[in-house]
Order: sequence, then C-alpha cells, then structure tokens
Amino acid sequence: MAPRPQTIFNALIRRGIDLRALYRDASIQASEPGLRVVLGENASALDQVIADLQLQVSQLGGKPARRGRFGGAARRQMIEWLLPDTPRRDVAWIARLAHGEAALVHAFEQGIRHASPEAALVLRRQLPRLQGIHLDMHSLARAGRC
Repeated sequence: MAPRPQTIFNALIRRGIDLRALYRDASIQASEPGLRVVLGENASALDQVIADLQLQVSQLGGKPARRGRFGGAARRQMIEWLLPDTPRRDVAWIARLAHGEAALVHAFEQGIRHASPEAALVLRRQLPRLQGIHLDMHSLARAGRC
C-alpha cells in the first residue's frame, strides 16, 4: 500500500525548506554578486515548489509542514562552520548546494515511485523545476573546479 500523499509531500516539503535555508545562507555569504543572484533565484524556485506542495497537502485535508527536518538548522550551522574561510569558499558552498539538490531530486524520484498515481503526478509536475536547479548547481560546481 502506498504511503499517504500528505506524508510524502510533507517529507519533501521539510527537505525543501532545509535546502532553501541553505541557499539563503549561501546567497548572503557568497562573495560574487552574480552568484548571490543565482542562489537567490534558486531559493525562490524552491519557495514555489514548497508552496505548491503545501497547497496540495491543504487541499487533501492535511496540515502542511512549515519547518524543515529535525536538526536541519544545526546541520546548516555545522556546514557553515566547516566551510573553509578562503577565497574558494564560494566553490565549497556550490559543492554543498549541488549535493543537497541531488539529494532532493533523488527524494522526489523516490516519492514518485512510492506514491499513488495521483500523488506521483503532482510530484512529476515539480520535478522539471528541481532538475533545472540541479543542473544549474552542477554546472556551477564544474566551472568552479576549473
């Protein structure tokens, strides 16, 4: 039996909230103005994904998640402390965000596989937006290694 759509959606909302917060932290700390803009745009795109999923949960009669996962803020703080305080800090942020994006895309793909057909359709509509962010971050990560 497939998990309830609200359960799948709320788990993805929590992951998205954590990643969005990480994008916001990175956009504040990035040294390159262009990178700050890209990271801010990606945070806004995640805002849309999160809002759409929260609306779906509400329409299904559930209570949408409004916070990230347990320990998400602590993980973000730890990432911030561990990132090197060097000119290559932007590259480290990009690598961390690319990893987070890959994990979120994977979680969506898992959700699609385990969801009911109706819930899977909702998730499939969000997937291209996430894959676009994911490709942006991996392109930035590759460019940063040069």
